[in-house]
Amino acid sequence: MKVFNTMSRQKEELVPIHEGKVGIYACGPTVYNYFHIGNARPFVVFDVLRRYLEYRGYEVTFVQNFTDIDDKMINRANEEGITVKELGDRFINEYFTDARALGVRAATVHPRATEHIQQIISIVQSLVDKGLAYEENGDVYYNTAAFPGYGKLSGQSIDDLTAGARVDVDEIKKNPADFALWKAQKPGEPAWESPWGMGRPGWHIECSAMSTTYLGDTFDIHCGGQDLIFPHHENEVAQSEGASGKPFAKYWMHNGFLNVDNQKMSKSLNNFFTVRDILKEFDPEDVRMFLLSAHYRSPLNFSREMMQQAHASLARIYGARDKALFLLEHAKDAPLSEGEKEGAARMDGFVEKFNAAMDDDLNTAEAMGALFEMVYEINTALNEESSKAAVTYALDKLTTLCSVLGLLAKESDALPEEVAALAEKRAQARKDKDWKLSDELRDAIKALGYAVEDTAKGQKVRKQA
Repeated sequence: MKVFNTMSRQKEELVPIHEGKVGIYACGPTVYNYFHIGNARPFVVFDVLRRYLEYRGYEVTFVQNFTDIDDKMINRANEEGITVKELGDRFINEYFTDARALGVRAATVHPRATEHIQQIISIVQSLVDKGLAYEENGDVYYNTAAFPGYGKLSGQSIDDLTAGARVDVDEIKKNPADFALWKAQKPGEPAWESPWGMGRPGWHIECSAMSTTYLGDTFDIHCGGQDLIFPHHENEVAQSEGASGKPFAKYWMHNGFLNVDNQKMSKSLNNFFTVRDILKEFDPEDVRMFLLSAHYRSPLNFSREMMQQAHASLARIYGARDKALFLLEHAKDAPLSEGEKEGAARMDGFVEKFNAAMDDDLNTAEAMGALFEMVYEINTALNEESSKAAVTYALDKLTTLCSVLGLLAKESDALPEEVAALAEKRAQARKDKDWKLSDELRDAIKALGYAVEDTAKGQKVRKQA
């Protein structure tokens, strides 16, 4: 498998540090609110990365953090008159609610920043001891000029980064690009004891501590949104490698931006949507389908039209699955015929195309193409005469690939009582050759949102897309 490494700016063969095992760190949410549709993209994309690596036989340790202490959390907790911990606990629970709805599996470990204060202090102290950090009035800053590799991830020089850096009036820095590792306590803020007095960690150092605690000083993949390359991930590289003296992450994977109706998502443009808002209107699996419809590094545009397309595409997959399940109920036990062997070989070919696409930097868009070739094969090649072996083979391949993408998660829906009763009456009407009543019952079933297909094995009733 090849992945595009942001550090080298090219595709590289994925060669894990430890054979058969992959360690992944994915930047998680700051838990002061519901996460938005832009956040959902990396959550879903890198969930698929994990699923695909496991499908290919790797043992994956997937670490996704919760930032549960920062300025936004402090401000919101103060507004609500609750503690920062109470706010964090609430929105961590809300994260899991929305993530589960989108089919995002829980990480191997979900560390919280506030539970790793001692690890954070240890790294900061190491940087101070090495002359890579300095203390000013209880604040500790990273000295970017002292780290020769600063800027290598974002591809910018220290001069360019310094020219573009902002300095707050209350900060005393040696260089404009220097950043806070530890912040002295302000009135009313949560704080912990440290060698520099009471204070709290800066944002960047939290991820260095949590990633290395669970994955070691050097691990395989660090991933997140493109917006995190600078300064967050750049600063992680500097402080982690500065402290350990070892390479940090071997591969860096970043997903592209998500726009809404061809515009950058912004509260001022009134196009800022949380996933919780979106799930009031759209099925969560349709949202996941949409998020995987483009290559993860490409920009993606969220719109109702795109969601409708995702819904229709997903319905095609469910239609093929439901057809196969229906045929399986009536299929005969028999070995694969010569024609069915050819069909099975075609299914294997679609799997190979799917794997090749995913091996090419997790190209889910191309992988979807192979998946829909499989759907077409099921819809055209399988029929009432197909053997149970042929139907089972096709169904297993379809469900396996969909599982890699986190799709086709719903069980085959049982018909509502009203629809089932009408279908039973219609079956009897056809047996009685009462075609007029049969047509009337078909229309009644259709009005309830279900389609009826007459087959040699009887009528098949399915929910309309």
